[in-house]
Amino acid sequence: MALSAAELKARVLELLKTDEEFRLAVAGLIGLEEILRGLRALQEQVAALHERVAALQEQVAALQEQVAAHSKAIEEHTRSIGRLARSIEALGARWGILAESAFREGMKGVIERHFGGRVRPWRHYDEEGFVFGRPSPIEVDLLVTDGEHLLVEVKSSVSRADVFELWRIGQLYEKKTGVKPRLIVVSPFVADEARKVAEELGVEVYSSSEL
Repeated sequence: MALSAAELKARVLELLKTDEEFRLAVAGLIGLEEILRGLRALQEQVAALHERVAALQEQVAALQEQVAAHSKAIEEHTRSIGRLARSIEALGARWGILAESAFREGMKGVIERHFGGRVRPWRHYDEEGFVFGRPSPIEVDLLVTDGEHLLVEVKSSVSRADVFELWRIGQLYEKKTGVKPRLIVVSPFVADEARKVAEELGVEVYSSSEL
C-alpha cells in the first residue's frame, strides 16, 4: 500500500529521530549537494578568471611591445642628444678659447694705456702646491709701473674661484719676490659672488666699460 505524502514525511522524520545511520546518510547527501553547488560556483569563477588572465596577458604583450619600441626610440634620442651635446660642447670650448684669447689681447692694450707700463707674463713653478694644493706651473699677467706691481687676471668671465685663485697667486708672488702686488680682475662679466669675494680679499674688479 502506497504511503501518502503526509505519511511519508512522518516516516522520514521518525527515521531521522530514531535511525542514526539514516540520519547520517541524509546529512551526507545534503552536505554533498552543498559541496557540489560550491564546486560548480568555483568552476565558474575559475573560468572567468582564466578569461581575465588571458585578456590581461594579451594587453601585457601589447604593452611590452610598446614599451620596447619606446625604449628603443628613447635610446636613439639619447644617443642623438649626446652627440649633439658633445658637438656643442666642443664648439663652445673652441669659441670660448678663441674669444677669451682675443679679449685678453685686446684688454692688455687697454690696461697698459690705463695704468701705464707694459703687460708681460709672470711664470713660476709652484713646487709647494701653494696655489692649487699640488705642484703646478703658474702664469699670470704682470704690469710694473712706478715701482708698483700689478697682477692682472683678464678673462671673458670671472667666477668666485677665479678671484680666489688670483688672490693665492698674489700671496705666492709676494712670498717669492718680497713685493706685495695689487690684484686686478678685468672681465666683461663678473659673477655677483665673485665681486663679493673680491671685495673681501682686496681684489680690484674692472669691467671693460669701466676702463
